[in-house]
Amino acid sequence: MTKFRTLLMTLYSTGMRRAELCRLRVNDIDNRRMMIRIQQGKGRRDREVPLSPTLLETLRVYWRWMKPRTFLFPGMVKHCRADVPISPNTVWFACRQAAKAARITEHLSPHTLRHSYASHLLEAGADLRTIQVLLGHSTLEHTLER
Repeated sequence: MTKFRTLLMTLYSTGMRRAELCRLRVNDIDNRRMMIRIQQGKGRRDREVPLSPTLLETLRVYWRWMKPRTFLFPGMVKHCRADVPISPNTVWFACRQAAKAARITEHLSPHTLRHSYASHLLEAGADLRTIQVLLGHSTLEHTLER
């Protein structure tokens, strides 16, 4: 289980923004309620997204391996792991590496995973209002864009 795989799985499974993932804290994972708290998202709004059993198990394996303290995905300071948020550039790098390993030639970004999350929810029958709330959009028009 790699850090990048867990990071990308979290992005896709929750639809959170790259910046939200970077600031995600260990105590934001609520395994009793099967929810993830996203604090101070875009527009300084808090929200919760469902935590799938598959993602929970992946996060447990990752946690036992990495033992993060504050931030779920800790960053680096002077090439040493530190209790600081991961760099947004590291998230971009993880996407590029995954695309390269999968031989995907189309543009792939963290936001692509967010769009895929929303599209797959819609295909599974979720209503637009639910998707709007899960994505943290202030208006339905933002959800309908693209």
